Amino acid sequence: MTSLARWCLRRRFAVIGLWLVVLAGTTLAATLAGSAYSNDYRVPGTESARATALMDKAFPGRGGDDTIVWHTDHGTVRAAEVERRMTATLREIAGLPGVASVAGPYQDGAGAQISPDRHTAYAALTFEGATGDPDPAQVKKVVETARKAATGNLQVALGGSGIASSEGPDGHLSEIIGIVVAALVLLIVFGSPAASVLPIATAVVSVGTATMGTALLGHVMKVADFAPMLGTLIGLGVGIDYALFIVTRHRRGLKQGLPVHLAAERAVATTGRAVVFAGGTVCVALLGMLILRLSFLNGVALAASLTVVLTVAASVTLLPALLGVIGERALSRKERRRLAEHGPRPDLPTGLAARWSAFVERHPKLLGAVAAAVMLVLALPTLSLHLGTSDQGNQPESRTTRQAYDMLATGFGPGVNGPLTLVAPLGSAADSLAFNKLPDTLRHTPGVASVSPSALNGSGDTGVITVVPTTSPQSRDTSDLVDRLRTTVLPKATGDTGLQVRVGGLTASYDDFAGIILGKLPVFVGTVVGLGSLLLLLAFRSIGIPLKAAAMNIAAVASSFGLIVAIFQWGWGSGLLGLGGAGPIEPFLPVVMVSVLFGLSMDYQVFLVSRMYEEWLATRDNTRAVRVGLAETSRVINSAAVIMISVFLAFVLSGDRVIAMFGIGLASAVALDAFVLRTLLVPALMHMLGGANWWLPGCLERLLPRISIEPPEKEPAHPLPAAGVSAERRDERDRETAPPVSLRG
Repeated sequence: MTSLARWCLRRRFAVIGLWLVVLAGTTLAATLAGSAYSNDYRVPGTESARATALMDKAFPGRGGDDTIVWHTDHGTVRAAEVERRMTATLREIAGLPGVASVAGPYQDGAGAQISPDRHTAYAALTFEGATGDPDPAQVKKVVETARKAATGNLQVALGGSGIASSEGPDGHLSEIIGIVVAALVLLIVFGSPAASVLPIATAVVSVGTATMGTALLGHVMKVADFAPMLGTLIGLGVGIDYALFIVTRHRRGLKQGLPVHLAAERAVATTGRAVVFAGGTVCVALLGMLILRLSFLNGVALAASLTVVLTVAASVTLLPALLGVIGERALSRKERRRLAEHGPRPDLPTGLAARWSAFVERHPKLLGAVAAAVMLVLALPTLSLHLGTSDQGNQPESRTTRQAYDMLATGFGPGVNGPLTLVAPLGSAADSLAFNKLPDTLRHTPGVASVSPSALNGSGDTGVITVVPTTSPQSRDTSDLVDRLRTTVLPKATGDTGLQVRVGGLTASYDDFAGIILGKLPVFVGTVVGLGSLLLLLAFRSIGIPLKAAAMNIAAVASSFGLIVAIFQWGWGSGLLGLGGAGPIEPFLPVVMVSVLFGLSMDYQVFLVSRMYEEWLATRDNTRAVRVGLAETSRVINSAAVIMISVFLAFVLSGDRVIAMFGIGLASAVALDAFVLRTLLVPALMHMLGGANWWLPGCLERLLPRISIEPPEKEPAHPLPAAGVSAERRDERDRETAPPVSLRG
């Protein structure tokens, strides 16, 4: 690491230029290639996936769920003026680029598209292209054309997944707000504008490169559309924090009288190694998603890992180059003046951090009990976690998709927003006869609002029936209906005919996806926890440290999920935050959140325990090690946590429900981890356990390889040069007289 830092410092402008070239190159490539994100949740082998495959083969182009909905307060949708106006609008939309077809309610045989009270009607809208979301510009043109038909009495809205793809947040407001808040915190912590800019610059360059790389990755594998924003959220948080740790160590070296180049080298050789280790743990946790073997999550895992890798790379290459550019301006003017006048002074922990560390040492049992109680109470809502469909009824009321959802639910019943599709291959006349009898049976099934007549494809070898539930797609009752149809109603109705009827549709797909996730979640969590514990075992050569880290990480995950359930599933404050109404939690959220949270929690564990371990090796005094480690690291950990929390919470403003879940979940987890676990519960437990914290069986002691996260820093080799000597002359003299540095890295 020392050699890498020295090389980057000597070729600082070449390193900066190389990073900018890479950023510009990936941006150009991503712009020319465009995006190819996919939100296909289908899991091969599930019943809903088989139903979708049958539909795609037998009824190509029928799978779209986009609609144009209109509603009249006075009169009916059959009124001559309304019919004339909407017919002309639908004809105009059908001629727009990207639109494959528009099937309105005023055609023969389309009366079912008009509500029983005749105040609401809808047209089925199909975009061109068999896969992927339609072009956002084309979708916006459709929305604008349809909304122009609205009058004082006629309301028009559009719904469906294709329409929703164009309703993403405009601009980068959340990122900008997060960066501004982080810059203010850094300025307060450092007191130097130049030093405050460096963590922001490294994070922006690395995250920007990763975002463009994620867009390119979408062309070679399936990547969810929320992956770029999730990567940005994670990258900005960890990127700024990693740079903060390194710059803090660099500033400490400058205050000790080291020249700029030597302070930067030592910062990268010590804290930089911890950053690499911490980033590695985050990547291990994220890549743990690959063991689930779900293509939808593979792209998310690789995209997020790419972002973390690039932020770590920027922290140990671009950052030292920038430190070399700003020189002694990494210190504030006041600090530089004090250093020139009074020389270096020991950087001892004082103030609130030292007092708090001593307070925890005196009352470990009481404080540990309080911290454990807080985490337990916050985790209780997790017991009622409901994974399922978060549909467009959960969107803010200002969105056209939410308005269309409400119109359809009012006019046709809530189930029309998520109909179930029953598909069956028909191999004989007996199969066709049995399938044609199903609608009569289904109409008398509890939970079914309406059933369409059976329909066959052109060759007559596949049949389809549409079932509209009485409840919304996200309702537990709809999930119960899916299960009842599969296990009881359909097997009983088909009897001994051998007819295999598959149940598909939005709710069925989400239920199948959630079932796969829940089935694999124990193995996934066990793998992530095990790998993280193994890394800590190698780093700290202790059984107790990894076990405590695993318990603390699980506590942070459970408590953050408790807050997510309270806000998004129970609806406590979600409306005030502009996040729509209460609804279930997305099925993929637990996996992604566990990966990210375990990685981020491990970061603070590494930075806290590294200092304690260093003191333990030097003194073999556990009480002193815990007290000194907490006193010296709590301030920078808390500053880093404030930055990360600010960045994560800023993403609540994105307007995207899924990203808001990630933002609130990650922000709450980091807050609890930094302010309750790492600065309270962990040191309290370590005080109570004493020397047992560092116990390792002799057999493991002999077998385990020795690695060092953050080697002890050597004493400054140079006294502070006399006041009045220019910075340039001091650096020149230091280069001439500095002895070789023996730090490994």
